[in-house]
Amino acid sequence: MDNMDNSLRILQSAEDFDKAKSRAALMQIMHFINVDKDRLLSFNDVKDVLKPKNQVYMGIQIIPVKLIVGSEGRYQDFNRFFLPKSEHLRARWERVDQAQLQSINLPPIQLYEIGGAYFVRDGNHRVSVAKSQGVESIDAEVISLSSVIDIKPNQTIDDLKISLVKYEKTVFYEKTRFAELTGDNNLDFTATGRYDVIYNHILVHKYFINQGIEQEISFDDALVSWYKNVYLPIIQIIKTEWIRFDFPGVTPSDLYVWIVKHWDFLKKKYGIHYSLSKAARDFTVKYGDGKGKFMRFLSKMVGKVLGNKK
Repeated sequence: MDNMDNSLRILQSAEDFDKAKSRAALMQIMHFINVDKDRLLSFNDVKDVLKPKNQVYMGIQIIPVKLIVGSEGRYQDFNRFFLPKSEHLRARWERVDQAQLQSINLPPIQLYEIGGAYFVRDGNHRVSVAKSQGVESIDAEVISLSSVIDIKPNQTIDDLKISLVKYEKTVFYEKTRFAELTGDNNLDFTATGRYDVIYNHILVHKYFINQGIEQEISFDDALVSWYKNVYLPIIQIIKTEWIRFDFPGVTPSDLYVWIVKHWDFLKKKYGIHYSLSKAARDFTVKYGDGKGKFMRFLSKMVGKVLGNKK
């Protein structure tokens, strides 16, 4: 009888794996246009985005399986729902499935927690089997890492970057009172870390202003001065030269950061009198995709026509 039960379990686990792998293949087809929607999150990629500053050992906990959204080392072997993608996973997956069918108590898996979501350190096959069987919770040994934002189960790496940029904007605007001082709520970026760059630009601007005066100006005054005398002139060049058309998918503020960095490089190479407008054009020629050429040509033609009418 035991041998028969064991044979049935072997057949059942083989069938369970086939079903899970078939579902993974179907989901891959469904998400062929946007493959990130089917991709399991990489813990290391998430760490690179969120940059946690500390971690704490939390011990053994009961974790909702639906909150396990990624893996440290096996994220390429399973899809977003921890369904197995490859045949080489079969043997181990089926052994875990058979243990579950026999209600054998297995040791806790190991997880990282960050932003309210969990990533597998050890136990990927067990999580896969648990999700396939509809298990709601699992015992896990947890290490928790700090995060300034929460991670939702359906988020991609790009979604996380967008959420973090929004958080950084909120912090920057509250810290500097940027909108109150400038009336501008459109200092927007497509990548993380750039509000820190802007903050440093303001501090440098403040430093150079204070070199020529007796009474040191405040940060607020330096911010307004930087905004009017540094930031806006560059944004105006970006608009009048139609530079944004050469860099689709980015914001004027992104271009500001890139152009200033390129300008600093050119001044070191050719001298401090190298003009900003030349730096912007040089940057566009070297790194743009050329799509703004037509808009610049059209703008010049319109300008000539209007000029002739006057």
